[in-house]
Amino acid sequence: MLPERISNELCSLRPYEDKLTFSAIFELDENAHIKQEWFGKTVIHSNRRFTYEEAQERIEKKNGDFFTELVTLNELALKLRVERFMRGSINFETTEVKFDLDEHGKPIGIKTKERKDAHKLIEEFMLLANKRVAEFVYHMKKGKNRNTFVYRTHDYPDIEKLNAFSVFAKKFGHELQVNEAAISTSLNNLIEDIDGKPEQNVLQTLAIRSMAKAKYTTEAKGHFGLAFPHYAHFTSPIRRYPDMMVHRLLLHYLSDGQSLSETAFEKKCQHSSEMEKRAADAERASVKYKQVEFMETMTGQEFDGIVSGVSEWGIYVEITKTKCEGMIRLSDLEGDYYFHDPNNYCVIGQNHGKVITLGDDIRVKVIKTDINRRIIDLELIEHNK
Repeated sequence: MLPERISNELCSLRPYEDKLTFSAIFELDENAHIKQEWFGKTVIHSNRRFTYEEAQERIEKKNGDFFTELVTLNELALKLRVERFMRGSINFETTEVKFDLDEHGKPIGIKTKERKDAHKLIEEFMLLANKRVAEFVYHMKKGKNRNTFVYRTHDYPDIEKLNAFSVFAKKFGHELQVNEAAISTSLNNLIEDIDGKPEQNVLQTLAIRSMAKAKYTTEAKGHFGLAFPHYAHFTSPIRRYPDMMVHRLLLHYLSDGQSLSETAFEKKCQHSSEMEKRAADAERASVKYKQVEFMETMTGQEFDGIVSGVSEWGIYVEITKTKCEGMIRLSDLEGDYYFHDPNNYCVIGQNHGKVITLGDDIRVKVIKTDINRRIIDLELIEHNK
């Protein structure tokens, strides 16, 4: 993200200020089908900036300023969403953790962020712009002489990982079809079936791990997870450099420029993909830091949880109440020697055959925390199959 003075002031669509922008403009009919589209430089003079909460209130209550426009946009977004899923897009809904902080920045509460229609509305129109920009540039020229462009691609999942996930999901009573024609529909059915169930977080996490990683590339491949033949990142140039590359390339081609060096842009794509991974790792580490800081005050307390991972050295447990993850060390388990069975996502007692596997209900006690290492050590109190 660019510094706040740029991202939230100079480059933000602040009300009653002219802002120089690059826009994707669409005219949609009542079925959310594109009647006309245009890409180019614009000046936007905003009359209102909504928070998600303000927009959601107008969508739900159907009153307040600009509620008619917001309700219309939401109806179109819902139609775009339905069509996207019909085409095979996968409906992954991950849990996002937020913290309540005191005046010193210490976490005093944890809550999960709920995605409502206002969030999904923005998402659908961003997806529409990103998809159509990619398709527009791709179809500018035919054959081998297509213009160099920066795409966001997502390959088909690894079949071995999918098969392993299918076997695990079956232990919870869920069937998953892994053949190419059925996988998207089958995954969406699974996600719908597990909604609100104890195994939801575990199965969704494993499903995501079985997917290929999205990346930036000049290769005009499709996006499996979104079921788009071509896709790019156009909508967030204040926080992603690939979006800036897309803007510059699109403007170049709109001005009748010739195709630019594929080698040079592929190198930038690889760098951007690597930096994206580093940023994601840093974000996860920062969230984990705050979770450990929060749980530091709860040493000695007991919590219900669910087994969220297993490894050769421990059992990972997500605490249901706080959504924080800690670990029970295998060496601390009493009464038996436990070994890791990676193929079945479990640990097994060597002498008594007791099995602890992903998704099991479990009760734990917080033994100690280490903020610098971002570790929460847990003790097994009770294991319920």
